[in-house]
Amino acid sequence: MLYWLYNTTSINILQYITVRAGSAFFIAFILTLFLIPKFIKWAKKKNANQPIYGLAPKSHQKKLNTPTMGGIVFLFSTITASLISARLDNIFVIGGLLSIVLFGLIGIKDDISKISGSDNQAGLSRKAKFLLQIFSALIVSLIIFFYSGLSSELFVPFLKHPILDIEIFAIVFWILVMVSASNAVNLTDGLDGLATVPSIFSLLTLSVFVYIGGHALLSNYLFLPKVSGSGEVVIIAAAFIGALVAFLWYNCYPAEIFMGDSGSLSIGAFIAYMAIISKNELLLVFIGLVFVLETASVILQVGSYKTRKKRIFHMAPIHHHFEIKGWAENKIIVRFWIIALMSNLFALMEIKLR
Repeated sequence: MLYWLYNTTSINILQYITVRAGSAFFIAFILTLFLIPKFIKWAKKKNANQPIYGLAPKSHQKKLNTPTMGGIVFLFSTITASLISARLDNIFVIGGLLSIVLFGLIGIKDDISKISGSDNQAGLSRKAKFLLQIFSALIVSLIIFFYSGLSSELFVPFLKHPILDIEIFAIVFWILVMVSASNAVNLTDGLDGLATVPSIFSLLTLSVFVYIGGHALLSNYLFLPKVSGSGEVVIIAAAFIGALVAFLWYNCYPAEIFMGDSGSLSIGAFIAYMAIISKNELLLVFIGLVFVLETASVILQVGSYKTRKKRIFHMAPIHHHFEIKGWAENKIIVRFWIIALMSNLFALMEIKLR
């Protein structure tokens, strides 16, 4: 809409991505801040509360009546702000919005099943969720592979040039990245605000890379992969950040609402999407380090128990391990935020250290 106004009224300021990204941020922020209290009131009336996992630390039982599915609100705000501010004839924008919607729908279905069954384990089966994620990632990957002109070359962090062109196998690789990131954020979303702030940091970092990659002069000067038209996705990222900042107002410790799978699955998918279109799939290990650590702790725990019948951690994901060790919940959360901040600052160093 805003770009349409630029074309029809010649308001030059509206042609700039930075201006429209700023508008998207504030639209999504204000919309989320306005809607969340109303959603909390509605959710409490409908008993749309977060079912607590039976094996979770005992301290989690006090969160039994906390509303969930807050992700619906910030996804709605993000999409609305993006539709107003971004160019809808841009294939990268279409792919980004599609990744949010498709993974959001999977999360909504999973959340509704858990709530109606009053059981954290009553959601979609692991197989069903996994297949739906693969199918959704496949749709997005096919679109950007065949219609965006995005290179299938694989870049390694801190190297100026790609190491190889994986061609059609890029589709499989991108599916793996999207599904992995989606589940990683979902695993991290176990404490109040734990996933929200690292997600904001990741989106900020990737916004820098995507903006530079979509800018001919900057990408050439900094030796970053040039992806024409991708810069427009920064507007969606700005909207997402604005919505998450507003959501954090109610999600920080002690949380008044949880995002649920409807939020976490979409966040992970979109973070992965931004990494893909900026050719930073491998750098995502540092950008999303907290998510990687959480996922790795689960893999190590399951692998160790299956092979040795011994547990490495008191409980996985690793934030539960620290809870059982006696760390206060807000201390765990803030320390993980610090790790996320430092890892993203390190990732940003890659811009110059090439």
